[in-house]
Amino acid sequence: MSPAALRKERDPNEELGHWLRNYQEDHPRGAALDATFYEETVVTPTERRRADRVIYAGLGRPPREGETPTVVVESVSAGKRNLNRDDEEKRDEYLALSVAEYWIIDHFARCLTVYRRAGAGSVKLVVGEEDVYTTPLLPGFELPLDRLLRRADLWD
Repeated sequence: MSPAALRKERDPNEELGHWLRNYQEDHPRGAALDATFYEETVVTPTERRRADRVIYAGLGRPPREGETPTVVVESVSAGKRNLNRDDEEKRDEYLALSVAEYWIIDHFARCLTVYRRAGAGSVKLVVGEEDVYTTPLLPGFELPLDRLLRRADLWD
């Protein structure tokens, strides 16, 4: 069993969940978000991963138990081994499941890396600290990365 995430990972994750729920409830196109869960187990072809957050979008219904998420979100923990696992192993596993997007929030490098499925492969997008990330999967949703990273900074 993995240890509980640190506050600098949990607090931004809670904030992201809050923003997603606000989008779902208050945005005219918020119905695109079907559900979001914290600490969700995702079964990949080779592992059982506990994702920091999963997002289901575009289904038009509640997701079924065990259904592949639309987006998987991970926050990088300290250490090169953790970064390699998030940026290589988990990326390959999640994309093999046909996850539409895989987000890696790296408060050490101050960026968000997004892998989007594109045909048989993926496209990598790096979002800088001062940028706002948007995705066609959640029309109108904006993720202001600097605000999310500031949440993590509270716990340094």
